[in-house]
Amino acid sequence: MTDADDDGLAVWKRIELALRDEIAQGVLTAGARLPTEAQLAARFSVNRHTIRRAVESLSRAGLVRVEQGRGSFVAEELIDYTVGSRTRFSEWIRRHNMEPSGKTTDLRQIPADAAVAAGLGVVPGDAVVLMERLGFADGKPVSLGRHHFSAARFPGLLAHLRADEGISAALAACGLADYRRLSTKVTARLPNAREAQLLLIPKSQPLLVTENINVDAAGGVVEFGLGHYPTPRVQIVFEP
Repeated sequence: MTDADDDGLAVWKRIELALRDEIAQGVLTAGARLPTEAQLAARFSVNRHTIRRAVESLSRAGLVRVEQGRGSFVAEELIDYTVGSRTRFSEWIRRHNMEPSGKTTDLRQIPADAAVAAGLGVVPGDAVVLMERLGFADGKPVSLGRHHFSAARFPGLLAHLRADEGISAALAACGLADYRRLSTKVTARLPNAREAQLLLIPKSQPLLVTENINVDAAGGVVEFGLGHYPTPRVQIVFEP
């Protein structure tokens, strides 16, 4: 190819439009790796700089994400995680016309570390029920939640959770009819090896991390939770 086609359209723009069309038609599916710069350069008979410019334009448009050292990937659809007073995973996913599912990856009683103790309002070392759960939307992992509850406040909670009852049902069995979100703090960091493996993301891909406190009707702390969300799939939105 020359610098521009007969109609005056820049060659890199022509390549961008061709790749856009393949993404729109599903030839290149969400999450799929694009061919390498060398492969695309050979396909379109151009140099790699021209390919790089086309891919950079796709990246700015949000259609492609570029990961240093790994290549370029078709961007996945972003799911809005709306933080409200009663945020529930299944309701969140179904609002996006997707099927929710989950898998418990850790469930045990542990001593509270300083951060968990501060969140729950207990003393470091007090017994805490930890439930770690991986959440899926249409079979794709979109969240990793670590839920902490005071074992003294909710005796029997661990047994109810081990019986495969959901968190709300297990808390109801322990005498708590309802609870609501008091606060959410959001930060970002890189995942550790285990988080990257569970969420099927590279260790170079940032996570959004939420620190949540849920309370009962009287304002007593029910849960201190940590949510981990892969940035290519989830964005966090706060309700008024």
